Amino acid sequence: MKQQALCLIAILSAASPLYAQEEKEWTLEDCINYALEKNIQLQQNKISLQESEIDVKSAKANLFPSLSFSTGHNMINRPYQEQSATVSGTEIITSDNKTTYNGNYSLNAQWTLWNGGKRLNTIKQEKTNRDIAGLAVTETENTLQEEIAKLFIQILYADESININKNTLEVSTATFNRAQELFKEGSISKADLAQLEAQVSNDKYQLVTAESSLRNYKLQLKQLLELDGTAEMKLALPTLNDEHVMEVLPSQTDIYQTALATRPEIQSSQLSIENAKLGISVAKAGYYPTISLSASSSSTTNSASTNNWAQQMKYGWNNMIGISLSIPIFDNRQNKSNVQKARLQYSNSQYELQSKQKELYSTIETLWLDALNAQEQYAAAESKVESSQTSFDMVSEQFNLGMKNTVELLTEKNNLLSAQQQRVQAKYMAILNRTLLNFYAGNKIEL
Repeated sequence: MKQQALCLIAILSAASPLYAQEEKEWTLEDCINYALEKNIQLQQNKISLQESEIDVKSAKANLFPSLSFSTGHNMINRPYQEQSATVSGTEIITSDNKTTYNGNYSLNAQWTLWNGGKRLNTIKQEKTNRDIAGLAVTETENTLQEEIAKLFIQILYADESININKNTLEVSTATFNRAQELFKEGSISKADLAQLEAQVSNDKYQLVTAESSLRNYKLQLKQLLELDGTAEMKLALPTLNDEHVMEVLPSQTDIYQTALATRPEIQSSQLSIENAKLGISVAKAGYYPTISLSASSSSTTNSASTNNWAQQMKYGWNNMIGISLSIPIFDNRQNKSNVQKARLQYSNSQYELQSKQKELYSTIETLWLDALNAQEQYAAAESKVESSQTSFDMVSEQFNLGMKNTVELLTEKNNLLSAQQQRVQAKYMAILNRTLLNFYAGNKIEL
C-alpha cells in the first residue's frame, strides 16, 4: 500500500511540470526571449555569421606557405624495341624488358611573399564582413522585437475591443428585453422592436469580428515564435492605465542621435563604406608584381634498375628552391575595370549610409508625431466617452419611461460605442509608438 502511494506521488510530481508548462502565461518578455532563441531567420543569420568567421580564418591562412605531396606511377611498354635506355635520377638504365615501371615522389611548397598587400587587405575585408554579419544578427533581433511588440499591443487592443463589444451587447440585450415589455404595453411599435432586435444581432456580429481579430493576431505571434498554430497560447496581458498612455515623450533629437550611434543598420552601412574602401586597395594590388617562393624535394624509381627501391630513392633524391617574379603588363583591362568598379561601390556605399540615416530619421519622426497625436486623440476621446456615456444613460432612462423613441436611443448608443472605440484605438496607438521610441532610444522593450 505504501509503495502504491509513493508511485502515485511520483506520477503526480512528474505530471506537475507538464501541467504548469501547458498553463504558462506568456508575457511580452517571454515572447521576445523565446523568439530570439527559436526564430528561423535569426538562426540563419547566426549561421551566416559563423561562415564569415571561417572566411576570416581562410584569409589569414593565405599568409602561410602551402605544402603538398604528389606521386605518380607509370607502366611503359615498348613492344618493338629490343633494348631501351632511360634516365632515372642519376642513373642511365638500359633494359631489354619491353615493359618497365617507374614512379616519382615529390614534396612541394609554395609561398607568396608579396602581392601588393592584397592578402592583408583581404583579411581586413573579411573581418569587416564578419562584423557586418554580426550586425545583421542584431538588426534581425531588433526587427523581431519590434514585430512582437506590435503584435502584443495589437492583442491588447483586440482584447479590450472584445470587452467593449461584450458590454455593448449586454446593453443591447437589456434594452431589447425592456423593449419587449414596452411593446406588450403598447408603448412602442413592432418596427421599433425589430430595430432593437437587429441592433442586438449587429452587436453579436461585431463581437465575433473582434474575437476573430484577436485569434488572427495570436496566430501571427505564434508564427514569429515558431510555435504550432493549433496550440493553445495564453498571454499575460497587463492592465495599462492613463499613466502609460500620457507618459511624456522623449526628445526627438535625443532619440535620433542615440539611434545614429547604436542602431545596427547605421553601423552596418558605415562598415560597408570601410569595406568598399578596402576593396579599392585590393583591386589596385592587381597592378603590382607578385613575388613567390617555391621549393620541392623529389625522387624517382624504375623497375629496370639494378638498385633496390631504397637505393634508387637515395641516389635519385634532389632538392630545389626558387623565387619567381610576375609583373602584369597587359591584362585585357581587367585591373582597371576592377578598380573602377571598386570606386563605384565605394560611392554607392556612401549613398546607402545617407539613405539609411534619412530612413531612420523619418521613422523616428513618424513614431514621435503619431505618439503625440495619439495622446491628444486619447485625451479628446476620454472626454467624449464621458459625455456620450452621460447622454446615453439619460436617453436610455427616458426610453424605458417611453419618453424617447428607438432612433434616438440607437443614435446615442452608437455615439457611445464610437467614442469608446476611438479611445481604445488612441490608447494603444500612443503606447505602441512610445514603446518603439524608447526602443530606438536604446531602452528595453517593455510595457
